[in-house]
Amino acid sequence: MTDWLVIYGKAREPVKTNRKGAGTIAAPPMPTPPSPVHAPIDHYENFPVASWLCPPRLRAPIAAIYHFARTADDIADEGDAPAARRLADLAAYRRELHASAAGAPPEGSRWPQVFGPLAAQVRAFGLPLPPFDDLLSAFAQDVAMTRDGAAYPDLPALLDYCRRSANPVGRLLLHLYGVRGAEALAESDAVCTALQLINFWQDLSVDIPRGRYYLPLADCAAHGLAITDPASRFPALRPDPETTKLIAHLASHARSTMQKGLKIVHRVPGRAGWELRAVAQGGLRILDRIDALGPAVLAQRPALGRRDAPLILWHMLRM
Repeated sequence: MTDWLVIYGKAREPVKTNRKGAGTIAAPPMPTPPSPVHAPIDHYENFPVASWLCPPRLRAPIAAIYHFARTADDIADEGDAPAARRLADLAAYRRELHASAAGAPPEGSRWPQVFGPLAAQVRAFGLPLPPFDDLLSAFAQDVAMTRDGAAYPDLPALLDYCRRSANPVGRLLLHLYGVRGAEALAESDAVCTALQLINFWQDLSVDIPRGRYYLPLADCAAHGLAITDPASRFPALRPDPETTKLIAHLASHARSTMQKGLKIVHRVPGRAGWELRAVAQGGLRILDRIDALGPAVLAQRPALGRRDAPLILWHMLRM
């Protein structure tokens, strides 16, 4: 689910930049909790936390946020548990979040390795809880929609999902870096949403076979694709003039969304601002690949390689 995508962009697997994002920095080591409990790191994704670009004082809170999101993603997405069990576990996870943040962790905690360190960082940095709640809401929505074989009715509904799946982590990072103001929040939201959308269009060949349908039905219809039964119709999509126009439209929308938020790279201080430049330009480069493939993204996942690095760096320097 969610990550700057990837940590920006959903903790869902933000470009496997978290499934959703753009970068290649491994997951951080778990910060030392106040008790002798440590969490193993089973995932190495592009969630740029605790890297050398991160100020040492922020490594523990960023790592704690990562582990909160990563564990919730595992509850929602890993293994073969039925949807009802996943939703019940996410509800329990939310209750433990609030209890731990209030200084009253439940006896017999199921996730002490997550909430011990996180509660300490919530207190130390005054981290707000609504972004964490929003993330859990998005994870639960993913479970329910996959269970039901449902699709998003229109782009506003998908953007509302992005608001809860991708934007909260960006807002938490801005809080840690001391970046304030409505303009900064709006720019961060635009970048996070764009990265999430880019990951959706990048992963069509992966998500559709898994029963995850992110192509908005209204946009499909507007481009001549009537989707009445997502479970049968989406897997049957093939490259044709209708899907060509649909993919081009959605990629253009993601690019314009990203462009609206790029000023945020000048607000984030120090080396982290350069890392954010790399994430944003990596996402835009993925869009170039999507544009080149067109409807072939239904069967082929575009990816970046070493040859893309010089162009990404050139664009970073020009931002």
